[in-house]
Amino acid sequence: MAKLNQIIAVEKGVKSKSLQDITAAHHKVQKPALLAGISRTYQPKDEEGEQLPPESTRVQVQAEDVLREMSASLTRLFDVTATKDWANCTARADVTVDGRTILTDVPVSYLLFLEKQLTDLHTFVRKLPTLDAAEAWSHDPSTDWWKTDAVRTIRTKKVPRNHVKAEATDKHPAQVEVYYEDVPIGYWTTVKFSGALPARRVNELVERVEKLQQAVKFAREEANGAEVTDQRVGDAVFGYLLG
Repeated sequence: MAKLNQIIAVEKGVKSKSLQDITAAHHKVQKPALLAGISRTYQPKDEEGEQLPPESTRVQVQAEDVLREMSASLTRLFDVTATKDWANCTARADVTVDGRTILTDVPVSYLLFLEKQLTDLHTFVRKLPTLDAAEAWSHDPSTDWWKTDAVRTIRTKKVPRNHVKAEATDKHPAQVEVYYEDVPIGYWTTVKFSGALPARRVNELVERVEKLQQAVKFAREEANGAEVTDQRVGDAVFGYLLG
């Protein structure tokens, strides 16, 4: 008895051959000259008349033969596809990760859906924002955010100062140079917050998605190893169509 994965393996080839056969059949019946034949003989009016050889053209394509050939090719396609689809209704497997069964008795069609969704989810998770590694972060239960320790910095203000380069005399005024001095006037206390994730958490999520991806693929392979019952629907379909 064949297995589902064997039917899936041959399905593509059967489809390709059927398409070629149908295309060839279509071309045959669309050429009137191939379906036409003729036979004619010549008889002169009297015995002294010119004798001409008979002429004939054989029919090269018979539409009923083309129909039979096409139905034979499509019958194979119908049977293989039906065998696969019928088997997909019953082929199932469990999804197990590290000995823990996540999903039970899952149909092949849903396993295929899961594979695609997990591929998209893997891309999303890998691109999740992570906390700046240059900072030390801790979780703040009151906001459910991540935060840094408070950092205190001085706020300064530039205050003009006078520097006397030369004292005043009775002949010259004093020479004074103005410069600015940074004078502390207060303090900033800064705490940074973030809604990103620790890199450890992102790596953990990526690993979980990858493990589940492998488990789903394994389950699909297991389900595709189920034995199948050959379906014979083509004869019924073309028995009616060409009957």
